[in-house]
Amino acid sequence: MRQTPVYYYSSASGLVRSFAERLDRPVFNLAERAHRQSEADGPWVLLTPSYKTGNENNDTIPEAVRRFLRNPVNRRRLVGVMGSGNRNFGRHYQMACRQIAAMSGRPVLFEFEIAGTPWDVAECRRILADLDAALDAEHGAQAG
Repeated sequence: MRQTPVYYYSSASGLVRSFAERLDRPVFNLAERAHRQSEADGPWVLLTPSYKTGNENNDTIPEAVRRFLRNPVNRRRLVGVMGSGNRNFGRHYQMACRQIAAMSGRPVLFEFEIAGTPWDVAECRRILADLDAALDAEHGAQAG
């Protein structure tokens, strides 16, 4: 069964990278130009942090994520969105994840705060394994 890859953006803090690398599946950091300019070869999941600098006009979606989503193939193959946030951002908590899900018509699969807890990692692994199984079953039904 194919493991659905996770494309993520992580800032210099590395908190999102740390979470992504604990998922035990293919992960690609959109902070790296080669990944940001690539094209997903099948269904994929986005993991994005939300940022808010205090300026109401500033966007919460990282620019690297925006660039990757400009590719129509990547947008079409996106199957779900996960978010990392900080509750100190108040109403902007998880805003990037939720905005991308709303704009793309894809579900929010999981949200966690900052670097996540061991429970968050285990729960996210379970959700992604269920997603892999559902995509595998859908592919089998289409092929048969």
